Amino acid sequence: MADRLTQLQDTVNQQAENFCNAIGVIQQTSFPSKFVNFDRIGPQTPNSCQPQEDYAQLFAQLIARCAKDIDTLIESLPNEDSSIELQNSSLKRLEIENQETAKDLEEVVQKGELLLEKMQYALESIAQAQLDMQITLKHDLQ
Repeated sequence: MADRLTQLQDTVNQQAENFCNAIGVIQQTSFPSKFVNFDRIGPQTPNSCQPQEDYAQLFAQLIARCAKDIDTLIESLPNEDSSIELQNSSLKRLEIENQETAKDLEEVVQKGELLLEKMQYALESIAQAQLDMQITLKHDLQ
């Protein structure tokens, strides 16, 4: 789903398309006007059989509905003052979460370091025990 600004832009584009189509239909269905000192050669009747009132009603409804949608989308946008407040509160909340996560990470690192020390001590003990056994075996064999 698109964000509100994208929805607003799409709706404005749709409204422009409605206006453009309405003008096109008006051009196709209207009767030509006569100008003084100007003779026009061509058809003198509109190109469509459907009455112009139907088109006028249709495009009036489309344009009105689209205008209402634009107003609704604009009203749903946050105002400038509250967006700064929302951003500040969001940043404070994220900073608190970041600090808590950093503390958790430090605790995990400390536990890991303690475990590493224990493992290193165990490995040293095993290595020393193996050395002691080898020395004992050499003395016993001699």
